[in-house]
Amino acid sequence: MIREPEVRASSKGDSGNVIALLGAWDIRSLEREARSLQRALRERGRAREVCWDLSGVQRLDHIGALLIWRAWGKVRPARIELRPEHAIFFANLEGTGALVPGRRGTDWLAPVRGLGDLMLEAVAHMADIVRLLGQMLIDSMVLLRNPALGPWREISASVYRIGTQALGITAAVGFLIGIVLSYLSSEQLKAFGADAFIVNILGIGIIRELGPVICAVLVAGRSGSAITAQLGVMRVTEELDALAVMGIPYTVRLILPKVLALAIAMPLLIVWSSGIALLGGAISAKLQLGMSVADFLNGLPAAVPIVNLWLGVGKGVVFGALIALVACHFGIRIKPNTESLGAGTTNSVVASITTVIVADSAFAVMFNDVGIALL
Repeated sequence: MIREPEVRASSKGDSGNVIALLGAWDIRSLEREARSLQRALRERGRAREVCWDLSGVQRLDHIGALLIWRAWGKVRPARIELRPEHAIFFANLEGTGALVPGRRGTDWLAPVRGLGDLMLEAVAHMADIVRLLGQMLIDSMVLLRNPALGPWREISASVYRIGTQALGITAAVGFLIGIVLSYLSSEQLKAFGADAFIVNILGIGIIRELGPVICAVLVAGRSGSAITAQLGVMRVTEELDALAVMGIPYTVRLILPKVLALAIAMPLLIVWSSGIALLGGAISAKLQLGMSVADFLNGLPAAVPIVNLWLGVGKGVVFGALIALVACHFGIRIKPNTESLGAGTTNSVVASITTVIVADSAFAVMFNDVGIALL
C-alpha cells in the first residue's frame, strides 16, 4: 500500500540522528502537502551530522527529488541511505544542475569570450578556404597534364547558368542604379553649373566601383546561394561520400568548374551591367540636364581612362573566384540535415557579400592613384 509522504526524525544508537523519508514522494502525493513537507525538511536539514534514510521512499520523481535536494542545500549529504533506482534523480541534479533554479552572477567577460569565439571561428573558416584552394590548385595541376580529363562540360554549363541566365536581372538593376545615380548627381551639379561633370561622376563611379560591386552582390545572392544549396543537398543525399568512395575528388568535378565559371562569367557580367547602367545614366542626364546620349557617350573616353575598365574587369575575376570559393566552402560544411542546409545557405550569402566588400576595399586602397584623371 502506498503511504502519504512523511518526514520522521529518530535516533539510532551509534548512527546518531536519522531523518527518514517515507511514503510516495511524487507530484501527485506532494501537491497537497508540499509546503508542510518543505518546512519540515528545511528544519531537519539545518542539523549537521545527520543520516538521511530514503530507503523507505516508495515512489520518487524529479519533483520530489528537487524538494529534497533543496533541503540539503543542493549538496549531497555525507551519510545517506538510498535505493539504487532513486539514485539517478540526485545524480542528475548533482551533475548538471539543470533542474535547479538559481541566480547566476554577472559574467563581465562574456562579451570578450564571445568576441574571441567569433574570431576563432573566422580563422577556422579562413583556414578551411585556404586548404580548399590549395587542394583545388593541386588537382588543377593534374588536369594540366591530362586536359582530356577536365570537367569542360561542367564549366560550360556553369557559365551558362551563372552568366547567361543572370543577364536580365543584372541589366535591370544596373539600369536603375544608373538612373538613380545620374538623377541625384544632376540635382547637385545644376546648382553649381557643372553639368559636364556628370560624365566623370557616372563613368568613374559605375565602371570602377558600383558596377563590379553591385554585380558581385547580385551574383552572390543568386548563384552563390545556389552553389551552396546544391553541395548541401549532395551532402544530405550522401552523393559527396559516394564520390569519395569511387575515388573521384569533388574538387575536380564540383568546385573547380564553379570557380572557373564564376571567374569567367563575372567580368563579362560586370561589363554588361556597367554598360547598361551608363545607358540609364545617359538617359537620365538627357532628361535632367538636356545632355544628349551621343554627347554623353562621346565624353566617356576622355573623362574615364581605360585603366578603370581593366580594373573593373580584374575585380570581376577576383570577386567571382572568391564568391565561388566561399559558396563551395559553406556547401561542403553542411551537415546531413535540413536545418543545417538552410543556415549554411544563409551564412554563405552573408559571407560572400562581406568578402566582396572587404576585397573591394583592398582594391580601393591599393589602386587609389590609378585611373583617376585630375583636371
